[in-house]
Amino acid sequence: MLTQNQIKQIKALHQKKFRNENKQFIAEGPLLVEELLGSKFTFEGIYGTKEWIAENSDRLQNKNIPFFEINEKDLERISALKTPNNVLAVLNIPEQNIPSDIFGKELILVLDEIKDPGNLGTIIRTANWFGIGNIFCSENSTDLFNPKVVQATMGSIAKINVCYTNLSILIKEKAKNVNIYGAFAHGENIYNIEPDKNGVIIIGNESAGISDDLQKLITKKISIPLHHNENQRSPESLNASVAAAILCYEFRRK
Repeated sequence: MLTQNQIKQIKALHQKKFRNENKQFIAEGPLLVEELLGSKFTFEGIYGTKEWIAENSDRLQNKNIPFFEINEKDLERISALKTPNNVLAVLNIPEQNIPSDIFGKELILVLDEIKDPGNLGTIIRTANWFGIGNIFCSENSTDLFNPKVVQATMGSIAKINVCYTNLSILIKEKAKNVNIYGAFAHGENIYNIEPDKNGVIIIGNESAGISDDLQKLITKKISIPLHHNENQRSPESLNASVAAAILCYEFRRK
């Protein structure tokens, strides 16, 4: 049974302020925790139901990870999910690593003010699928370690290097002579260009698009063509994570 102090400390990690203070975050569910057990992340502790602990205690002991058997009621108290799922892990947030020599050598995603946690998590998962190793986010994008982001990555958070930085300075200093592609509602049809496989793709804010500072640095405005049906009202834009997936596919396909 958890103490009130343990419950308070774990629940505090639902909020960015306390994640930053403690340099810890939570991950939930057997599949996600399983992915993270073999990753670069280190564990502060794992809290699981009797059945989950029974199946995994030997492995956790071999890895020297502290673990605690708790009942479903306590799991509900510390969970960020509407329906808790057998296990919750508390992990340590690693130091950010901004690589300096990757621009022009691989395809890179840049995310400008992505605010929706589900979008960020899905983009990270998509990047992992398409073999993209590095994502750069603006400093005011949603927090990587938000429980909803972590959940949406389905473990890809452990496989992608995600950095937060001033994007304008980053591109000016690190991406000289590199093709910078910006996703717009009205740009050159992505199907009609031969994209640079080692370029940079910028995805903008869900409602405002790409900020003015970054627009000045873009070398090619691109768009995903709308296939209009006269009997339907067309949407104003695509979801940010959907647009990122289509563009990643096109860059890899060509």
